[in-house]
Amino acid sequence: MKKLFALAALALATLAVGAHAQDFPAGKPVTIVVPFAAGGPTDRVARDLAEALRKPLGGASVIIDNVPGAGSSIGAAKVARAAPDGYTLLLNHIAMATVPTLVRNLPFKVESDFEYLGIVNDVPMTLIAKPSLPAGNYAELSGWIAANKGRINIGNAGIGSASHLCGLLFQSATKTEMTPVPYKGTAPAITDLIGGQIDLLCDQTTNTSPQIEAKKVKAYAVTTPRRLAMPLLKDLPTLDEAGLKNFQVTIWHGLYAPKGTPATVLKKLNDALKVALKDPDFIKREEALGAVVATDGRIEPEGHKRFVAAEIAKWSPVIKAAGVYAD
Repeated sequence: MKKLFALAALALATLAVGAHAQDFPAGKPVTIVVPFAAGGPTDRVARDLAEALRKPLGGASVIIDNVPGAGSSIGAAKVARAAPDGYTLLLNHIAMATVPTLVRNLPFKVESDFEYLGIVNDVPMTLIAKPSLPAGNYAELSGWIAANKGRINIGNAGIGSASHLCGLLFQSATKTEMTPVPYKGTAPAITDLIGGQIDLLCDQTTNTSPQIEAKKVKAYAVTTPRRLAMPLLKDLPTLDEAGLKNFQVTIWHGLYAPKGTPATVLKKLNDALKVALKDPDFIKREEALGAVVATDGRIEPEGHKRFVAAEIAKWSPVIKAAGVYAD
């Protein structure tokens, strides 16, 4: 009898979960955890996405919860531990591919503790320099780097930041060791670049475009496979065409749910995401940030997961070679 009661209780619980999943979202707000501070590039993407998701989620309220720290691992861990019901999601950038190496005692596994919902966008990077640097184009910059080995510094917004990662890859690709200068955010790094205290910076177009437009820094190239369409940067060559072959970095953003979220809920979330990614207002807002909204196979859960696995394989040896960790 006890066994029968246990089986009956399990069946009722399963039915309840199934019914709850069918009703999702049912008068309860969906929270997107952003593992970075409010006001930054990822936070801006999350708030744009939240607005675009409301309608395809039946008018549900979508709110942002900023949980910064430890290279995004604190916020990501919060979502990994959350109830797998679809009401707590994670929006993270390339850190999902780098944090497994940057944080050696990570309290979760990126590839097995999350459900993948799809890539949202790609944010290009730009290689910029202090205004007094003599090189006028990338070929001249390459010569300047070769002539000044051992005396070059490159700024970043902190360990694990987009600028830190791009800088590591740039040093690896050019086979040049530079002195990293970490800051508490992009703003002070750019201020010192403008003032000539640091030589180089590789950061997102969302951060560098205003300085390039104001001619406060020198811009040499973008890190995308093709030139950008945005008018301000359309004449900048890619690093690949400028001579640094196969150098590609974009700061992509992806959406995740806790492992074990019901399949019906995951489908509703992915369907809503794909509608949001076609929203004209969302596309316009992302283009204003210099971001390119995803339209390829990565908007599907399987494609998203394969992409992150490939990115982990790409970044792990670069970070290990640098020997700099967030913990």
